[in-house]
Amino acid sequence: MEENMEEDPSYQQLMMDDHNHNNWEANADAYHHQQQQHRNQHHHPSQPVLPEPGGTPLAQQDPKVLLPHPIPLNGEERGPASHREPDTEPVAGKVTLNINSSASKFLMNVITTEDYQRTYWPKLDSAIDQLLTQSPGDCIPISYEQIYSCVYKCVCQQHSEQMYCDLITKITIHLRRVSEELQVSCPDTYIERFNAALSQYMGALQSIVPLFIYMNKFYIETKLNRDLKDDLIKLFTEQVAEKHVPTLMPLLIEAQSTPFKVTPSTMANIVKGLYTLRPDWAQLAPSLFSKFIPNILPPALESKLSEYAAQDQKLQRELIQNGFARGDQSRKRAGEELMFNGSASTSSCTNTRAFR
Repeated sequence: MEENMEEDPSYQQLMMDDHNHNNWEANADAYHHQQQQHRNQHHHPSQPVLPEPGGTPLAQQDPKVLLPHPIPLNGEERGPASHREPDTEPVAGKVTLNINSSASKFLMNVITTEDYQRTYWPKLDSAIDQLLTQSPGDCIPISYEQIYSCVYKCVCQQHSEQMYCDLITKITIHLRRVSEELQVSCPDTYIERFNAALSQYMGALQSIVPLFIYMNKFYIETKLNRDLKDDLIKLFTEQVAEKHVPTLMPLLIEAQSTPFKVTPSTMANIVKGLYTLRPDWAQLAPSLFSKFIPNILPPALESKLSEYAAQDQKLQRELIQNGFARGDQSRKRAGEELMFNGSASTSSCTNTRAFR
């Protein structure tokens, strides 16, 4: 019966499994023993072994005697010389990572100067172009989320200074081109074209400033002690307005003396815009600015009431000369009289029908 069991394949497989299990336990015990020895040596370094009196000096002893006992693995005793592999065995307490430059760049998510110039700034440059040239009310096909994310990443990777310089350079070039186009405009369309350029630029700032809010908060306000919107308004003042105010102001004063030569909305937008750029420009034409900006003229005085009345009468005469008739002021307006008579006749007819 025992011979039959030994010849049985299942019995042989069972014996091999038991043998492998015993080997695994022996290897595991040896590994834990080795780890425990390593921890004891690391935390509690052993004292140097001193030779006994009259014994053999350490320098003359066999190095194998000074080494720890070999550790049995898989039933074999492997000495330190055979077990040690200096080229491949990791040193305790030291971790070596072999990471090349491309892998480290991926892991750290670093945006280099080359990445900024080739990938990130071209996206911002294209979006700024579209924002500066769009007409008020137009919808442009750009992703505000993508542009906002580009600005955020560049600020986090210390590219704020370069991005601010690129933004200022970009807008300065655009405003110089706008100024050159205004210089070749004829006087009849000069006011309208200046109003269009001013409105377009102020509308673009409402989108550009929020997109660069991280750069404004963590670089311009913190390091430059300024504000992005103020800097961009100053750019328009220096590159466009200051160059054209000497030509624009006489045209505005002339248009003021001719009613409806320029639409009131255009006149109000230009005057308010110039006052926003530089409040001291109001002193160039106080009467013009006072019609749209409060507190430009000095407060009224009781001693000058007759002078104020004379100015109002002069304005009324000018309106009459330009075709604005006052009509008969001695009775009610013709429209009101007709409405009154019509309503009276209608009510009388209604009462008559009700009586019948």
